[in-house]
Amino acid sequence: MRTITSSEELRRSIQELELERAVKEQLLREQFMDTYESLRFINLLKSSLKKSIGSSAEITDIAGMALGMASGYISKKIFIGTSGNPFRKLMGSVLQLGVMSYVSKHPYGLKSLGEFLFNQILRKRE
Repeated sequence: MRTITSSEELRRSIQELELERAVKEQLLREQFMDTYESLRFINLLKSSLKKSIGSSAEITDIAGMALGMASGYISKKIFIGTSGNPFRKLMGSVLQLGVMSYVSKHPYGLKSLGEFLFNQILRKRE
């Protein structure tokens, strides 16, 4: 850093530092907005789907996870109902986790059960 000997040099140095600060502040704001956009849920979902669309096995895994989450949530809602009992809520959460885990790991079994039930319903109508 150079030595400042006059008030004019001091003013110039202050102006240079203020300009440098403004430029860095603008770059920081732009970087923040880029980071914010990349961390939004929908953008994270899009990027993870783009990475995983490579094979059908991965798509099946994602579908199984989604099915597991949905069935876990539904089973919890059926079990708890409108109860305010904390023990029942805890048991509902355990049930949700169990159902979600099972369905996510075995989506084909649930799919074949659904197809069987669907075929049984169609046969009764005929």
